[in-house]
Amino acid sequence: MFVGVHERQLDEKGRLALPSAFRDRFGDTAYLAYGEQRCIDVFPADAFEAMAEELMRQVRDKEISINRQRAFAHSARQVSLDKQGRVTVDERLRSYAQLTPGSKVIVSGNLDRVELWSPEVYEEIATLGRIELAGGRE
Repeated sequence: MFVGVHERQLDEKGRLALPSAFRDRFGDTAYLAYGEQRCIDVFPADAFEAMAEELMRQVRDKEISINRQRAFAHSARQVSLDKQGRVTVDERLRSYAQLTPGSKVIVSGNLDRVELWSPEVYEEIATLGRIELAGGRE
């Protein structure tokens, strides 16, 4: 499980060091994809492959449109973790999540995945989450 929040910085080459608490779960490979609400989802290979299998089953069983599967597959990128635990976030994903080289990045655990956020968007989402946890009042 991925839990906790960390602040990191995207380097000038678009690389981001994942927190050491998260690295062991990834091994050498991760998948990056568009996440909900303008974050980037980072999945361990086994979790991504399980999600892909489930999407393909849902398409076969006509539970979802193949367009949903396409959108997920088209947004995803397989990346390698280097010896420092860094992943390269390509320009298309950075643009989606409003991240630029040299910018701060919020790296948060969301149980089965890690999410990469711009600090501004993250603060909006975190505020909404706190309101929900407090039963509609902050």
